[in-house]
Amino acid sequence: MAVEPVVVHDFTRQPGQTVQLDRYKFWGTPGTKDSRERIADQTIGTANSRNITKEKVLVVLKEYTGPADPGDPTQPSTFKIARETLVTAQRLLLDTGNLNMFHQSIGSLTLLDDYRRWRDRVFIDELSKAEANGAASSTQGGYYFAGGKTKDSSGRVSYTGTEYGNEVQQFQVRTDLLTVVKDLRKRNVPTFADGLYRCICDPTFMMHLRRDPDFREIARYSGNPGQGMYMGNPMMPNNASFYMGPQAGQAYFLAGEPVMPTGVQFEGVKFYESTNFPIKNVNASFDGGSTYASKEVAQGYFFGPQAIGVGIGGPNAQVLINNNDDFSRFIILIWQLYAGFEILNKDFVTTAYSFVQDDGDI
Repeated sequence: MAVEPVVVHDFTRQPGQTVQLDRYKFWGTPGTKDSRERIADQTIGTANSRNITKEKVLVVLKEYTGPADPGDPTQPSTFKIARETLVTAQRLLLDTGNLNMFHQSIGSLTLLDDYRRWRDRVFIDELSKAEANGAASSTQGGYYFAGGKTKDSSGRVSYTGTEYGNEVQQFQVRTDLLTVVKDLRKRNVPTFADGLYRCICDPTFMMHLRRDPDFREIARYSGNPGQGMYMGNPMMPNNASFYMGPQAGQAYFLAGEPVMPTGVQFEGVKFYESTNFPIKNVNASFDGGSTYASKEVAQGYFFGPQAIGVGIGGPNAQVLINNNDDFSRFIILIWQLYAGFEILNKDFVTTAYSFVQDDGDI
């Protein structure tokens, strides 16, 4: 929900076939006042017309299923439950009248949760591809290490002992967040409809940000009692959300469907925490390059709209029933999806990293 990918759904497409996604870009280079000045006898209708800048991105549809084998995540598995268990259970484990779709029961929600977590991880992995661009700057997307550090030719990152003592290796507001947002704006990355960029981040990344003095300053004043569609001025943020979490004043489900979380809004970015990030380690030095070791980093991915594209074939995600059920003694289900995923605009993404390790003096 936070990514809001560009989705193209072609019901006729099957695995192995392609779906076309479009990557749009602005023209840029606006020129000067004098370059746009026209005189009375000048002909404007010339042959050098400009069109919408569009690049075609073809994604190959593949078949995806779940759940996965608990012993080997790369191997397929099934969701299997005995009918006797359904009969003797004290709660609704599975609605046998709605087996071919996701519905409100413990078993179906478990299957749906597996699908959603997998899909969220796919979006995170696609956003991470922006790191291949190199160091993020005012002209290109890419990676950003706390303190503005860049990788050497061996892919290593180095901090001095003094920097390590000052927690420069961890994401901060004045030196890091403002730089990331500034570069996004300099790259003309569009914002979402609310005028903000978004960041999906690991809870440790968010912890580094929340304990920053500049971040905590926003809670010094009471602010406005409500925000958005709730009571109060919708133009003023509710400071309670910074410490109560993104769920402040937020209903998680409406009519049985999940709704967009409010997120935490700060410095032109709306932050969403996710526990679906893979563990990432970077070869780093905290003593000026004398010794290097593999260090864990917390991740936060900043992006604008149209960063990710999704091509879908067939009926979208669906629940399938295995008829080989041992004479109706078991119910065996999987979820299935024909889809292709691709990062559309690497320049719309900054993958930020904050080292988990510190000297313990915080």
